[in-house]
Amino acid sequence: MGADRPGEFELIRRFFAPLAKDPGSLGLTDDAAVLTPREGHDLVLTKDVLAADIHFFAEDAPEAIAAKALRVNLSDLAAKGARPRGYLMGLSLPSDWTVDWLERFCNGLAADQAAYDFHLLGGDTVRSGNGLQVSITAIGEVETGSAVRRSGARPGDLLFVTGTIGDAAAGLQARLNPDFCRDHDLTESEEAHILDRYLLPRPRTRLAGAVTDYASAAMDVSDGLFADCAHMASASALDLTIDLDQVPLSQALAHLKIKSPEDFARCLNGGDDYEILMAVPEDVSGTFCRVAHLAGCAVTQIGHARAGEGRIRLEEAGQPVDYGRFAGFSHF
Repeated sequence: MGADRPGEFELIRRFFAPLAKDPGSLGLTDDAAVLTPREGHDLVLTKDVLAADIHFFAEDAPEAIAAKALRVNLSDLAAKGARPRGYLMGLSLPSDWTVDWLERFCNGLAADQAAYDFHLLGGDTVRSGNGLQVSITAIGEVETGSAVRRSGARPGDLLFVTGTIGDAAAGLQARLNPDFCRDHDLTESEEAHILDRYLLPRPRTRLAGAVTDYASAAMDVSDGLFADCAHMASASALDLTIDLDQVPLSQALAHLKIKSPEDFARCLNGGDDYEILMAVPEDVSGTFCRVAHLAGCAVTQIGHARAGEGRIRLEEAGQPVDYGRFAGFSHF
């Protein structure tokens, strides 16, 4: 390690201890945090590992990398109906890391901690032999027994999704191919939108209460909308029908659908949306939509559940569509 860079304990004291405001963190002065859930609550834990040039680009702004690492985990908590409590972080730094980079990374953590009201509880920092890696274990709370799983959907439930779908995957294509937006006649504002959605997910934490109150099943959309619908269908042991005409699209994706149906299909199920997919009983669906609106979170009905064997069916204009057109994200 360079002489101008602090050692492990100075690293903790200087960069990470100021982020550890929860009493359970013990100020990062011990080897473990001590966390007690509030009375009548369960803890919900989730982990995501992000690696340079797999989940983000190594040259991305450190603040954005920090925010993405936190937000993909916050999305998982929101889909369980959990409110964030804190997080543990494993940080593998490349050999060429700098103090300036780490300061900016921690500024990004601090900004999102303030925005989402949760704090660092502990973790570990090591030197990486294969580029930057960030591992976050996020911890949330729900009332006892109320965490919403992907396996609870029932025949007759209506399927809803938050936000718009496919933007982040289109943003990735724009990062990989500098001519992507020009070749598809996307406007400057459309280009800016998809690039932002890839770089900075928008976890739907404000919807957590509505998820626990109304959803029979829920999960975040990270592998791709249809891939994750298939996960829910399999876990719930029923069939899900998705109406492609109802899947919510941004202006950029609607434009891409007209210009290049093949690229549109790849992006629509490309993953990294970090929206929430929910199965909601029909008799409470109207109330659910009103509550979501009051929470400032757009939701769209895209299909329904019926008895079956864990399959999904895609329809467009009332006709079946070949699922093979849409490739989801693969972790390997």
